[in-house]
Amino acid sequence: MKKTDLANKLAEKYQFSKRQGTEMVEMILGDIMETVRKGDEVSFSGFGVFKLVDRKERMGINPKTGERIKIAASRKLKFRVAKAFKDLVK
Repeated sequence: MKKTDLANKLAEKYQFSKRQGTEMVEMILGDIMETVRKGDEVSFSGFGVFKLVDRKERMGINPKTGERIKIAASRKLKFRVAKAFKDLVK
């Protein structure tokens, strides 16, 4: 399913125009992204949780040369799937 498919389903189910459905999907996704960017979790019961995780600076090894290198600290996006969703796709 793509963003346009979701927008079209919303438009059809709730009698919006396709444009309004697209705007609604974009607004929702934009709000989710902005909330996560700020460092807050976004949780959908029965679906999952989006959150940012801070990774500490650490040492690694360059696989080509075997040289030890420093890997900079970073922020990673994590998505934890809800148990109900996992059970649904088993």
